[in-house]
Amino acid sequence: MQVPSTATQSPSATVHTQDGGVRERLVSIKVPPKLGAPFTATLDTEWVRALGDGGTMTLINERKIARDTNGRIYQERWLLVPKNGKLESQMTQTEISDPHEHTMLVCIMDGQKLCHRESYAGNPDAVYDTSGPPAGPLADNRGYVIRDELGTQLLEGLETVGSRVSTTFNPGAMGNDKKMTVTLEVWNAKQLGINLLSKRIDPLNGDQTFTVKNLILSEPDPKIFEVPEGFRVTDD
Repeated sequence: MQVPSTATQSPSATVHTQDGGVRERLVSIKVPPKLGAPFTATLDTEWVRALGDGGTMTLINERKIARDTNGRIYQERWLLVPKNGKLESQMTQTEISDPHEHTMLVCIMDGQKLCHRESYAGNPDAVYDTSGPPAGPLADNRGYVIRDELGTQLLEGLETVGSRVSTTFNPGAMGNDKKMTVTLEVWNAKQLGINLLSKRIDPLNGDQTFTVKNLILSEPDPKIFEVPEGFRVTDD
């Protein structure tokens, strides 16, 4: 007969969790792997979300973006923090995209000093259109799109072309009980193939503004496209 063990067992760990809540990720501007259009810039993000009591909550960050003549892209990712708050943003990762090797190195700033090599589908020969859908009705009577051309303006010394796309969803299209309109205004610099100013007014996800500033139209420092010192690369 087996005798039961009298050894002391450690108590089970307690996991604290909650039901409900929303888990979201803010999607930033698109930087295509355009050839022959190098730059370095700072991208400012502001995200204003409506609160149930009629107030708002504003989160911000700024991050460095760059692209070299060969279409390689460098981007930093920083935490969003409250506007005018005491909490300072921190960089969470860097990304180096190479359209010729079809790879992206994602280097995580979590103390482990690892860069994950992932696949990258960016095509330097493709044309990237970020102006939104064409005007007209949506499929299945879900709503309709209105486009307005806003002309041109100089931003960061470059001519940009503006457009505004308003997408109205009919009741029931997204579970909404009233008509809901999402508006996207962009000012695109054709020379770089990116939007220097983007404004998205979205009653569901809040208002988002992306502003490119400190623009330098020259070859970026080649060191930013190297694996950070002390990091090692793993393949995903």
